[in-house]
Amino acid sequence: MLPDQLHELSTEDRFSYAKLLAHLSRIDGELTFEEMALFESRLGTAMLPPSMRKQIRQYLKQPPSLESALKDMSQKAGRLALRDSVLMSAIDGEIDDDELETLYIIADKFGMDKSAITNLVDWCQRGWAWMKEGLDILGLEE
Repeated sequence: MLPDQLHELSTEDRFSYAKLLAHLSRIDGELTFEEMALFESRLGTAMLPPSMRKQIRQYLKQPPSLESALKDMSQKAGRLALRDSVLMSAIDGEIDDDELETLYIIADKFGMDKSAITNLVDWCQRGWAWMKEGLDILGLEE
């Protein structure tokens, strides 16, 4: 398992985290294959009970408001959610203006400035390069 702290959060924080990712995945009005794959991966890491997973998947059809997703979220959960929100926003190759504005709101709520977004985007790009390197080692095309 890759190092993460998501599974250490309370059930309520993990639920709020997943709500936020559902909100982010629908900001641009479409849900791409890459966004869905990332969403399901992160939902698996959150280890929510089946009934909560079902409810979260409904949010992909009718996204929650940003305010309801952020409500009562702990500092740690919010920062982990920011990290994965940047990943969700960038996974389709572009962070649009609405996504960026939402990321700034999340960062501000959890005491981080705009440079955190830039640093997280750089982190995403390094991660994707690392994954591509693994495919290159195996001789597999992208």
